[in-house]
Amino acid sequence: MGTTSIRTLESLYWYGVKIINGDTDFFIPKLFPYQHAELPTYKESFQAILNHMEKSNLEEIVGSTEIFILPGYSFRVCNGLVTNFHQPASTLILLVAAFSKGRWREIYNTALNNDYRFLSYGDSSLLWHKKNR
Repeated sequence: MGTTSIRTLESLYWYGVKIINGDTDFFIPKLFPYQHAELPTYKESFQAILNHMEKSNLEEIVGSTEIFILPGYSFRVCNGLVTNFHQPASTLILLVAAFSKGRWREIYNTALNNDYRFLSYGDSSLLWHKKNR
């Protein structure tokens, strides 16, 4: 997954959480993921979306997200990230920092020390971690 795909899939997870809690409005506010204690599995969340779609006779869903994935975020769906090296102070580097559980400086120092290229046409990294689902 890349950063956009991760934001999309994680936002879908949170939409399922909203449906489970009785809210079918597909809008995920910036800090919505940080306001919940007990959460369903990703399978339960996605099943809630499918059930809602069947019940409402929907073939597609359209929504929007402002989700911020910051350090401390608990990834609910994704456990792999393929991405370019991003600029410091960007929201993308925040996502990488969250995904790498604080090891982003080590990863970026390796890139800097080995003359990796940054931004869209630069080198990329593969980050992965084991998840308990």
